[in-house]
Amino acid sequence: MVPLGTRDSVTTLPCPQSSPSQPPPSTVNSVKPSDVAVLSAIGLHRHSAELSKVVARLHELMTLFNSALISPVLDKTNLYAPPVVQHRTLVEQAEEVSLYLQSNQALDVDGDWKLVLLFVQVDELCACEEQQVESRIRAAVQEVDGALQLLHSQLKRTIVNVAVWDGEHDTFQNRMCPCMETSSEGELRLQRVMLTHALQESLGDHMVKKHWYGDRHDFAVVLQDTPFITDPASVNLQPTSGPHDTEDNGMVITVPCPSEDRPFLRTEGNSPSYRHSDASPLLHLVTGTEMPCKDLRPSSSPPTSVHALRPADIKVVAAVGDSLTSGNGIASSPNNLLDVLSQYRGLSWSIGGDENLTTVTTLPNILKHFNPLLTGYSVGMGKQNTPQAFLNQAVAGDTSDDIPKQVRALVARMKNDTRINFESDWKVITMFIGGNDVCNSCYNSLYYSVENYERHIREGLDYLHKEVPRALVNLVEPLYILPLRETHMDSSLKCPTWLVNILCRCVIMPKPGSKALQKVEDINRGYQRILNELVESGRYDTRSDFTVVVQPFLREINVPKLPNGRPDRSYFSADCFHLSQKSQTLMARSLWNNMLEPLGNKTEEEGFSAEIGLKCPSETSPYVRTYQNSNYTYSSPSPTPGPITNWGSDFSCTDFAPSNSVPTSVHKLRPSDIKVVAALGDSATAGTGAKAKNLLELKREYRGVSWSIGGDGTLDTVTTLPNILRKFNPSLQGFSKGQGSRQKGFNMAVPGAKTSEIPTQVRALIAALRENKKVDFEKDWKLVTLFVGTNDLCNYCIDQNNLSPKNYSHHLMLSLDMLYKEVPRLLVNVVEILQIDPLNRVKNNEDNSPELEELKRINQQYQTETQYLLSGDRYDGREDFTVVLQPYFHNSFIPSVGEGQADLSFFSVDCFHISDRAHAEMAIALWNNMLEPVGRKQAYNNFTHDRSKIHCPSEAHPFIFTKINSLPSQPVVTSTSSSFLPTALPQKCPSSIVPWMVVVVAVVSLLVGIAVAWIIFSCCLKKNENALEMRGTGF
Repeated sequence: MVPLGTRDSVTTLPCPQSSPSQPPPSTVNSVKPSDVAVLSAIGLHRHSAELSKVVARLHELMTLFNSALISPVLDKTNLYAPPVVQHRTLVEQAEEVSLYLQSNQALDVDGDWKLVLLFVQVDELCACEEQQVESRIRAAVQEVDGALQLLHSQLKRTIVNVAVWDGEHDTFQNRMCPCMETSSEGELRLQRVMLTHALQESLGDHMVKKHWYGDRHDFAVVLQDTPFITDPASVNLQPTSGPHDTEDNGMVITVPCPSEDRPFLRTEGNSPSYRHSDASPLLHLVTGTEMPCKDLRPSSSPPTSVHALRPADIKVVAAVGDSLTSGNGIASSPNNLLDVLSQYRGLSWSIGGDENLTTVTTLPNILKHFNPLLTGYSVGMGKQNTPQAFLNQAVAGDTSDDIPKQVRALVARMKNDTRINFESDWKVITMFIGGNDVCNSCYNSLYYSVENYERHIREGLDYLHKEVPRALVNLVEPLYILPLRETHMDSSLKCPTWLVNILCRCVIMPKPGSKALQKVEDINRGYQRILNELVESGRYDTRSDFTVVVQPFLREINVPKLPNGRPDRSYFSADCFHLSQKSQTLMARSLWNNMLEPLGNKTEEEGFSAEIGLKCPSETSPYVRTYQNSNYTYSSPSPTPGPITNWGSDFSCTDFAPSNSVPTSVHKLRPSDIKVVAALGDSATAGTGAKAKNLLELKREYRGVSWSIGGDGTLDTVTTLPNILRKFNPSLQGFSKGQGSRQKGFNMAVPGAKTSEIPTQVRALIAALRENKKVDFEKDWKLVTLFVGTNDLCNYCIDQNNLSPKNYSHHLMLSLDMLYKEVPRLLVNVVEILQIDPLNRVKNNEDNSPELEELKRINQQYQTETQYLLSGDRYDGREDFTVVLQPYFHNSFIPSVGEGQADLSFFSVDCFHISDRAHAEMAIALWNNMLEPVGRKQAYNNFTHDRSKIHCPSEAHPFIFTKINSLPSQPVVTSTSSSFLPTALPQKCPSSIVPWMVVVVAVVSLLVGIAVAWIIFSCCLKKNENALEMRGTGF
């Protein structure tokens, strides 16, 4: 984010300054950003939290071009500001904007150029049935038309930018649209992006029909080329004067500033959009297959061993997985993107049974040639809970952690269906999952780790092994997904890449050859490898009527090409992501062939060649291949690693030099320049129980191992922030050592403290800093870490008024204000309070009680209030002071072992306070956050033991990141006032967006954290249940 200084500061712009046109432009096609005198926006409501941030940010950027900019959406007197208004239609809001502009005496309503942004929010559309989609979208377009007609009739010299917005991710839409609550997370995400696309296309068609309302030279309407879509994350806008650039992690997108050859705001007149007609129909090849096999006989009597199973002996087929098995978009026409939501289960490669093999190639249709009485396959369309789905229990959007739930539903259907003799019938079950795990891996590398993937698959296979007799499980390796990037690198294919960026951002966004892309490939390959290790452990070969066979035909993928070398879109559905019936046909053939190939000699590549034919059982080998009838010997297991003796870290940084002279700006602060550390907070910072071996030691404060302020030992054995900083400056002061308060240094944390008690800690810290003779209070650079809020959240259920989000933010503000006023040369880390939402997922707890939902809501409001407090320029008025939000706890994840049980090595002996292992992981996460730019900080944490996770400052950027030095080109801010005059926080109202600025999404999240989420939830449960509590151990 480009932060602004105080009114008296001088800021270097990220874009070259340009003067307003002289004379003012007379036509809408030659308006520069500096010509815009009025900025306004409509289409917001009280729940538009993310959108309000974007609009406020855009106001800041536009004022860089015209400091006299008038913005009614930021006017305190404006009665339609989103936080306080009831929901109104776009037409009503357009009328209010028009009246405001006409009544404002500070502007020339007819002579000044105005920029109005009209947001069309996807969140306000509720289409529970597919047949409702068209009518809902038509109504939305009509509402937009009404607002545009009104603005066109009442305003002169106006550019209206219409933007589809899908960026709000709270529960508001679920409350407005109850059917959303019944959809899975994956289905809901798919529904949203398809609905968004349909709305975008309909608005585009409408604009063309209306000729962009361009019948006047002083009025224009522009539709943003793509919808604005964010994940739950901070939104960051960064203009740049350089070329387009996409970071490796895909979280920041920058676009050019206005240039000499393109200085104007975009309109249809100066930059016509490309509204293509329907693409030419794609060639629909034959999807049937010839059956070449002659010997279709079953065994003379039903076999008792899975290793003597012939294809004709198979009576039941079943499948679990994701959208590639549920059949999303298989038969969708090339231009019908919305139809990708449709699930063509009867055409699914591994489980579909529509028609017959001459027209539809699937594994069941192949097996029907051997056994016409085969059952279990799915037919027609529908979700997994419909009768026609039968034993196809795949769920669109699911990841590996959903497999245990799917296999339980599958087994229940098998047991309860009269068409199946559960004990006697031979069954083939195909399990194929992992694509969505890879697609999400960059958000949370812990949760989607290879180890967790293996654990989820193992849990599902264990259940099948325990419950299902006479079964062979096809465990299909996850496809090698990276080659699918090719379809989104050729713009002439007209693939909706923006949509796939939402469905699979981790794969699509990284640059070729980048570290981010290598990490995705490592995860992908790791998933494939771990399945083989799991099966080759022999875990599922303990009885003769059950086995699991890895089918590796998707290990390597060759994207099908046209004769001219371009990717062939006919193999993909309309979204260029899901697979068409053409691809599903070839996958079915390849799966069948893999089943007949011996272990050790299976095909490991899918070339998507129509020349692939079906193999047949031979006279010498008439069976479905297993390890035993392939004479295959499993490899030896990997050696078990030795025990971990400490939670220290290795250190690979080589540049320890401080600045050539002591910096005067906090934005030029190197780690070696820091002379003093301090910390504020509760028991997590006091180190309560961190190394306790029994309950008697639980009350002890092990301050020496505290993550943000401890200084026991060295980094080799104890990982803390001070021990990392001591590598840069061995003379560091302020860290705490040992136990208790005798050597606490500047660790002012108090166990059980709430946010209301932090101002007292701040006063004590300031006094201690002034009195300490080893500290030069005026000249030494200081680093203070503040982490608090757990006890506020824990006690909210019994003191809602005093512990409200507003009061939480207020006490933080009072504390930071004191530091801002009194302490020179200071950088403050504010560590964001953790999020407790993943608790149910890890604990397999389906509690959706109103109390828990309220706690989640308050939790999110704590986070939002903190973000809002620090997003403005309140603490930017001094060159030697800043506050940085470190968000690695924004999304919390509880590390687990076994079947969903919390990893107790992160807890002290009471399973409540956190252990020294957790302190070490928090220290690494905090340090790494400090070395990440604002707007691109990791908002989760990888809590897996690895001594080499500590990052280093780079040669290009040796400083600790702040808002100012996170800019592409670093502005220099010169303060002209040293008095304590924090700039007032901006109003929580939106401003407007400029066409050449792109919404940037810092996609974060899924996993962070440490089992502290469990701590908070357990606390409220204990209070609600009147459980016995130990005195003096409050978190």
